[in-house]
Amino acid sequence: MAEEDRKEPSAGRELVIGRWPEPEQVVRNWQEGVDLHSGIYQHFMEYVPSVRCSGSDAKVAEEEQAYHILFQTLEWFLFGESPEVGFAKLEQNNTTSQLCGRVFKGGETTYSCRDCALDPTCVLCMDCFQNSVHRNHRYKMNSSNGGGFCDCGDVEAWKTGPTCIKHEHGASEDTKNPASQLPVGVAERAQELFAVLFTYVVEMLIWAEDKELPLGLQPREKTDSYFCVMFNDEQHSFDHVIYSLQRSLGCSQKEAQNYTILIDREGRRAVKDGTLLLCQETKLEIFNITNSVFQSPLRVEILHSNVVFHQAFALRVLSWLNQVIGYSAGLRQIFCEVVLNHPPGSDQPCLVSKLMLADTKLWKGARKIFHELIVCSLLMETEYKRLFAVEFITHYKQLQLEFVEDDHDRNISVTAQSVQIFTVPTLARHLIEEHGALRIIIEAIIELFSEHMDNGKLHFQSYSQEKLLRKQMVLYDLKYVLISKPPVWTDRQREHFFEGFKTFLRLLKSMQNMEPVSRQIGQHLEIEPEWEPAFTIQMLLKCILSTVQEWCASDEQVLLRAYKECHRVLSQCNNECSQRNARKQYNTLTMCGHSISLKRYLVSRESVSIHLPLSRLLAGLHVHLSKSGAINKLEEFVPSSEFHVEKLMDHPLRCLVLMAQVSADMWRRNGFSLVNQVYYYRNVKWREEMFDKDIIMLQIAASIMDSNRFLIFILSRYELFEVFSKPPVARNKDVIQQTNVLIEELLHLIIMVVGERYVPGVGQVMKDDVTMREVIHLLCIEPMPHSELAKLLPENENNETGLENVIHQVATFKKPGLSGHGVYELKPECLRHFNLFFYHYYKSQQTKAEEEQKKKKKQANSDEALPPPAISQFFPTFARVVNILNCDVFMQILRTVLQRAADSIGQLCSEAMVQKTLHLICMALQEEQRQLEGVIAEEDVTFEVYLKATRMGSSAVNAESILSLLEKLKHVHQLDAQKDMIIYTLQMFDVVKKLREKSSPGSADFEIQRANECVQDKDKAERKRKADAAKLYRQKIMAQMSAMQKNFIESNKHLYEKVTEAQKQEAIITEDDSIPLTADSGVSLGPMQGATAAEKILLTCILCQEEQEVKTHEMAMVLAACVQRSTALTKKRSRIITNIGDNCDPIIMHPDLGCGTHVGSCGHVMHATCWQKYFEAVQNSTRNRVHVELSFDLENGEFLCPLCKALCNTVIPVIPLQAHSLDSKDTETIADMLTLPRWLENVLARINGLNASGTKEEENSLVQVNPVSWKNPVEFRSILSFGVQSPVMYSKSIVEMLLLFATAVYRVGLKVAPNEADPRVSLMAWSACAFTIQSTENILHDEDKVLFGSLPDRQGVSLKAVLQFAASQRVVTSAKVIQKHLTRLLSVFVPHLDVEDNWSFLDIDFFHLMVSLVLAFPSLYWEETVELQPSDISCAFNNLYLFHLVTMAHIVQILFTSTTDCPMEQDEEENEESRSAAELYETLQEYTSRSLESKPYGWYLWNCVKCGITPFLRCSALFFNYLLGVPPPADLSKGSSEGQFEALCYYLALPTNPFQLFHDYKDTVTPLLQRWCSDSSVQSFLKGQRTSVCYPRERNQLIDLPEDYSSLLNQGCQHSCPRSSDDEPKNFALCMFCGAMLCSQSQCCRGEVNGEEFGACAAHAINCGSGLGMFLRIRECQVLLLAGKNRGCFIPAPYLDDYGETDQLLRRGNPLHLCTERYKKLQQLWLQHRILEEITRNQDANQIIFDWQQF
Repeated sequence: MAEEDRKEPSAGRELVIGRWPEPEQVVRNWQEGVDLHSGIYQHFMEYVPSVRCSGSDAKVAEEEQAYHILFQTLEWFLFGESPEVGFAKLEQNNTTSQLCGRVFKGGETTYSCRDCALDPTCVLCMDCFQNSVHRNHRYKMNSSNGGGFCDCGDVEAWKTGPTCIKHEHGASEDTKNPASQLPVGVAERAQELFAVLFTYVVEMLIWAEDKELPLGLQPREKTDSYFCVMFNDEQHSFDHVIYSLQRSLGCSQKEAQNYTILIDREGRRAVKDGTLLLCQETKLEIFNITNSVFQSPLRVEILHSNVVFHQAFALRVLSWLNQVIGYSAGLRQIFCEVVLNHPPGSDQPCLVSKLMLADTKLWKGARKIFHELIVCSLLMETEYKRLFAVEFITHYKQLQLEFVEDDHDRNISVTAQSVQIFTVPTLARHLIEEHGALRIIIEAIIELFSEHMDNGKLHFQSYSQEKLLRKQMVLYDLKYVLISKPPVWTDRQREHFFEGFKTFLRLLKSMQNMEPVSRQIGQHLEIEPEWEPAFTIQMLLKCILSTVQEWCASDEQVLLRAYKECHRVLSQCNNECSQRNARKQYNTLTMCGHSISLKRYLVSRESVSIHLPLSRLLAGLHVHLSKSGAINKLEEFVPSSEFHVEKLMDHPLRCLVLMAQVSADMWRRNGFSLVNQVYYYRNVKWREEMFDKDIIMLQIAASIMDSNRFLIFILSRYELFEVFSKPPVARNKDVIQQTNVLIEELLHLIIMVVGERYVPGVGQVMKDDVTMREVIHLLCIEPMPHSELAKLLPENENNETGLENVIHQVATFKKPGLSGHGVYELKPECLRHFNLFFYHYYKSQQTKAEEEQKKKKKQANSDEALPPPAISQFFPTFARVVNILNCDVFMQILRTVLQRAADSIGQLCSEAMVQKTLHLICMALQEEQRQLEGVIAEEDVTFEVYLKATRMGSSAVNAESILSLLEKLKHVHQLDAQKDMIIYTLQMFDVVKKLREKSSPGSADFEIQRANECVQDKDKAERKRKADAAKLYRQKIMAQMSAMQKNFIESNKHLYEKVTEAQKQEAIITEDDSIPLTADSGVSLGPMQGATAAEKILLTCILCQEEQEVKTHEMAMVLAACVQRSTALTKKRSRIITNIGDNCDPIIMHPDLGCGTHVGSCGHVMHATCWQKYFEAVQNSTRNRVHVELSFDLENGEFLCPLCKALCNTVIPVIPLQAHSLDSKDTETIADMLTLPRWLENVLARINGLNASGTKEEENSLVQVNPVSWKNPVEFRSILSFGVQSPVMYSKSIVEMLLLFATAVYRVGLKVAPNEADPRVSLMAWSACAFTIQSTENILHDEDKVLFGSLPDRQGVSLKAVLQFAASQRVVTSAKVIQKHLTRLLSVFVPHLDVEDNWSFLDIDFFHLMVSLVLAFPSLYWEETVELQPSDISCAFNNLYLFHLVTMAHIVQILFTSTTDCPMEQDEEENEESRSAAELYETLQEYTSRSLESKPYGWYLWNCVKCGITPFLRCSALFFNYLLGVPPPADLSKGSSEGQFEALCYYLALPTNPFQLFHDYKDTVTPLLQRWCSDSSVQSFLKGQRTSVCYPRERNQLIDLPEDYSSLLNQGCQHSCPRSSDDEPKNFALCMFCGAMLCSQSQCCRGEVNGEEFGACAAHAINCGSGLGMFLRIRECQVLLLAGKNRGCFIPAPYLDDYGETDQLLRRGNPLHLCTERYKKLQQLWLQHRILEEITRNQDANQIIFDWQQF
């Protein structure tokens, strides 16, 4: 620890508690004194330094002293009696408040009801939400930034259900004054005491002197005792502070970490105490270490110890005040009065304002306590909340200016309280009406941004990003204060709002035309300008602008005045621009007899700005005028003589032209900054107040101007006037391309101006109609998930899109599968609303939507025309906009485009131009058709599109009519893609013609329908003809191929016959797990063992693609494999893993399967040499890539499979099965001779003989002359007499691969360095084999699959390779080593073997034992001079007797451990098996001296044994099947469970009554039973002194998770970390293996493993999952997968919202529910040992680098 804690306290600081005055005496002295203030200060001066209240690490005794001397004295004064009695009276008289007021900590979960909340800032805490009606509504979950409080009980925050069940009976604010309910005298004393205490707090917390105290607190003697105090900031990292403290203080890393944590949590901490000189030296050293060019030094101050003690005590006083006023609403009111009271006759602010104004000078801990006191006192009472809000708005500007200069986050700034004030509707309106809050906030914004002003415009070319972010926070306050519109306007409200509105226009004026851009010509722009700040401000202003417009629209008088003022300010801006361009001359442009005079302006030559908030605000207000009908009164406020519409539309038009020119690549030298600006100009977050409003402004102009003049104006700004007024001239290719794109954009603009009517007030539509149209066009692109749709829709001020209101009307929901997400698909009937040129489409979206719609039409055998849909009518204000489609200039534009297309001047016309022209013609004809169908007389029709389109042109160039040009276009091959659309347009002409000829609408409809049907019939006939031709062609090709195949077979008949014969006789690896036989008995052991043929395996190397038959004497073929340690089968997760390291003996596996070694493979095969070359190539390619993070560890032999990229760390050689067959005569003879007793005698003799041989060799090596007595040679070799044969010989390549794989299993399984000579290599091979089989059986059971025939190909091939590898250990390990292992293993059954092992009978997993015995047993046949192995007959009997012995031992183990819950009544009838079970149990009772509990029912014992032994039998069946290749009975491949046990017994040569074995082998088994029953561990278990595993072992599953995710969040909120003393919320992670709750990425729960520090999750995973971990991070709603120190990834949690989507990091916050299918998939990921594979694939795909060890 630092010196502060190492040295003795200074003299005079410690007092003996008995010498302190009693509280009653102190209080009496205060009351007798003249001035309470002086008395309390004198008391604090004397005793505060004595008790050393220096922080949260003060000793408990010191805290008790501080409480007794100081706080208890204050409580005595407050109550005038014992504090216990006083508090009891307060609680008795106090009533529970209706307001919750819980203050949120950072990261705490909050809930907002989307149905009932007034705005998104209205939230509930977990407890209130769980007990409220909102739980069943549409709610959102969010993570609090800290500082806010629960709004339960606030009637202004909720439309319905303002209180939860807990608070609904609380006292409302209408009750009588709570202060009057206080005991007599308490109110007066409280007022005096609170005033003195809060004055003391304010003085000490804002005290600026470091070495002196205020008057009244100065000690009699000043000591040379100082503290070196370090302060927190948001610039330096944890590691930097820790390193700096280590160097400057000379402390350990752990001590430096503790200091850093406290500094971060509390805001400051004393890191050194001593004399002034010592502290100055420490401060200088810290300054020198942390000061650099790139970063300012850490803030360190030297404070006198008394200053530190008083400031620390002041914080305790604040906490005490918060606690005391929580007992009584009356005390709370008194406190509020005291802190808000202004000194009479003084300009000084009140106490709370003083502290509030000093907020930026306070440290983090002081701020938190102060802000919490504000929430729990001032904000809990409506009246005092209003008074505090007045104080807050009075000092608002100063607070915000100081916050910008502060370096702490907003959540610990007093300015964050604005959300608690401005979001209260009545309070916000009161502040606006009475105190000019709107004006004050906007003026603060203007002043904050004043440093960015350049010539009256905002300019962000050089700025501090951090400060700018702080300044932008004020815009949120402006949004909050405007949340609720006044229901009824008063004149005072109008005046103050209008005052704020004019100030708001000042702000917008500074943004009008800000950040202008000019086209770069020649040289590329060297330094791209900053554009993000301006767009960020525009995004924040979006909701504010729309809210301001709604405020204006809520009152006609306000709306008209606001429109007038906005028009005035905008006109000023336009006039200023005009004055700068005063020298420019007016040009008169004439087209088709229509003229307009304009000043020359070229967007491509002059500056243009995207930012036009004033213009767009005016457009929005104009729409509201139109919608409300107040447009008729506009002339009174803005005379038409002052309304210059050309000037108003000019700047928005320039912006649209800029967008068109960027699309034409005319601005490519301006870099990406402009491209990004154009993109975001139309982006969903900005477009409502940018792009959309510019279109509306053009519609406003079109509704007022003459249509011809309007189009000429647009042509001029697009720089296309000459293109449409003069004959084409020769130009270079780039200019022609640019001109074509500009024409396309011009046509698109006309489509938008005329066709986009889905804005309430522009068209006759509602808000839901607008949303519905947006959704339809989004789903026309492709089916989309809910989140994607919501992301592409604009949000309102409450962050709502309105999607839920319309989605079910236009789309159907398609649920998700095991992966992916649910999507919405558009209903077919909604396709008729599709508009190809929908104005919110980007070009890529438009192309995709067009392709999708044409594809659907093609599938429906319909024409591919995409005509404009029927659209709504304009509002009367905008009715003249449609005249554009009927004007002469418009016809000139259409005729020019079609003329160029018809003349096949390829370069001067594009397909997109023709497509948009056709779209416009159809729109015009639709309007004419609508008029013709809606009027009686033709002379009333004002639309003459048909007449003008059929009329001949006046000039030579435009001589042809539009109709004749369309007829020509039908035959232009370059426009074949538009042929259907051309035909549709001509049909429209026919319909209008018939209507003009006074044909009835019905006949017109019939004609168009008949025309459509005619075209469709022709199309269908053509498509059918082509389909029939294609079908005949395919049939012809297939016939030719069939004939060629027959000819080949006839020509090579001899080869074909050989291959067919070979296929009948030999096996090839297929998807089937079983192997063909020559004779199939269905029994795998003993004399009835079925025969198997030699296996023929043809494999293709994935690297060289060469096919090879696998043979034992040729080059090895290997499988890519992954060996890993696993705890997936154990339930004992609290047990420390011990089976690792050099001292581990892995010969016996504990039955709890604590940690095993699993082998898996992806199933991909390679030549051994090809793999070696591949691995070397990977090593060489990555050796020099130092800075590249690989997803695999080459040093540990890891690599990615070349084909599937699965993680591997070794390879398994593929070894084919050998042929097995038994001679029936020899089998019968041996069966008669080789009984179990005889077999055991032979085994014992062989073992003793081998041991003697080994002893003799050792003695001979020592040149000893005394021979050892030998057993009879015949008896020693009697085991060989039953059949031996030569072993299979392996090629050098296979031997190398066997050794490589064995070493990998040994290295990974024991976590040791490779050592081929270690005798444990073979033991680990057998153990890995057994554990892999148990894992496979567990997976099959978990997935409810049959034992045989259901394994995937890769698992079957892998398991077979592992079995053959484990059976081939003789080439890896010497015979003597394996014989020693076998001797130790047999000691479980064969007594008198000279071994030192003393295993507990209950602590043996008998399947592991059986596998090791069977695979080690052939070592008994090895001779010194010749290699032998047992014959097939010998193997059959060896395996049978070994299996029977192990089975009997396991049955006894089950009877001992798994028969504890015997029922009281008999449920089943007794049978042979139950009687045998009872008989054996009686025998065991006898051998255990009746220690074994009596069980009355044999059927119960039989059921226990049957259930307990079934997993063992299933594993054994898999083992012998893959070892020997004998196919199982058909019953084991069926899905039904009926007959499974009998089939297993038959396959394994067991009687269906397993107890029959004890009868058949009675003489042999009896001594074994006696031996097992006398085992000390068995006796201890029967006496209840130890536990044991019960059978069947409980299958592992992931922990149960709650269905509702909010319950999980509640669990996380209620959990407190036992290793942490602070109340800050932690990032809790739930271990999904064992259910442990951990603090992820937190200092409190870090663990140390082997001297290395790990995060809580990583440390837990080492024990719980042997390095593998699966954790649910509750706050982030994501699953963390860990594998060791350097591997990990995040995957979505198995929780889905109602739309079938996951929600990582709770970004959307929708209610989440557990998806059982996905949770099952996670469980399979674990049980199938694919966590490591999943992590590797994820890391390889995402390349995200984390320090996973720290999680």
